[in-house]
Amino acid sequence: MDIPSSQTTAPPALATQVCIQRIDQWHLDSVGSTHSPLSSIASALHRLRHEPPTRGRLHVVDDRSENPGIDTPVSLWPRWFSDQASQQQPVFYQTRSATSAQVSMLASQLGERGILLNDIESSPSRWAKGAHPWLPLWLAGNRDCLPYDPACGAEALAILGGAVQALYIEAQPVVCYMTLHDEPGESGACDRRQAWPGLYRLSSTAATSGTRIRLLGAGRMLREVRAAARLLEQDWGVACEVWSAPSYTRLAREAEAAQHWNRRHRDQTPRRSHLHDCLAASHAPVLAVTGYAGFVAAQIGAHLQAPFSALGADSLAPGQRLDRHWLVFSALQLLGREGPSDAERPEQARQRYRLF
Repeated sequence: MDIPSSQTTAPPALATQVCIQRIDQWHLDSVGSTHSPLSSIASALHRLRHEPPTRGRLHVVDDRSENPGIDTPVSLWPRWFSDQASQQQPVFYQTRSATSAQVSMLASQLGERGILLNDIESSPSRWAKGAHPWLPLWLAGNRDCLPYDPACGAEALAILGGAVQALYIEAQPVVCYMTLHDEPGESGACDRRQAWPGLYRLSSTAATSGTRIRLLGAGRMLREVRAAARLLEQDWGVACEVWSAPSYTRLAREAEAAQHWNRRHRDQTPRRSHLHDCLAASHAPVLAVTGYAGFVAAQIGAHLQAPFSALGADSLAPGQRLDRHWLVFSALQLLGREGPSDAERPEQARQRYRLF
């Protein structure tokens, strides 16, 4: 079905800028808090809808509503056939959709651009992160969709501000997808200039052995990554850099695009990707972790020169949970490839943490 164009009039840039400013301020206020991504986004959308000067300047759809009404539309289709179809205002679509078919249908409703907020992770499910296994594959393969997995409320707000800026000020034709969990957790200092590109460093520790590793985590798994970094430092003397990676897919796509451009323009200054800017300066091993299947994090491996390994929900045997102790074991395995002095430590970690 053809989607009516939403570019017939100029976007209301001033109202959208105010929207961004308010989101940025709420993000700054939330740094250091323990708010979850779901609660932070829900609070922000409520305030944007009901407080001046953004009231009436954006569209919020919530198909989770049990009592739909005028104030809580459950679909975006009626908008395309109303006078609002020509208004380029931010659209926020709240849903609880577990399959790629459902998310694909919602993306078609959004048309050229929009922000899709999926809280499936807050509901019980037999699937990793509440998503049918085909959904992360669809998100990674659909170039019209930019998926994010925020770890905390502050990070979710930073990504939300970046999405509104990119989609409704810079007019990038893409659907921004965020999966939102409802677990409180510590937040790190970040802004949308760091979170929106998909990767930023949270901390770096020193250790006496000189051994160093870089740990990347997304979504709820970032908590386990941080805990693993503390264990690696305390129990094994390994220095760790901890990075939040809310979008492995964006990192991989931009690195691939830069690589492709450089091959076609060998006589010009090479382009650098955000992934390259963050990680290329060091050859310390990189362990990337996701709550989805491991292929999501593995997307960036081809663009790194350093030793690399990716872990996800399918990395262990059925019934085993990927936690901080498994991450320590895997980090020591990765370091063990670097020299015989580290080769025995994975076995020591296996026994210490009673892994198998």
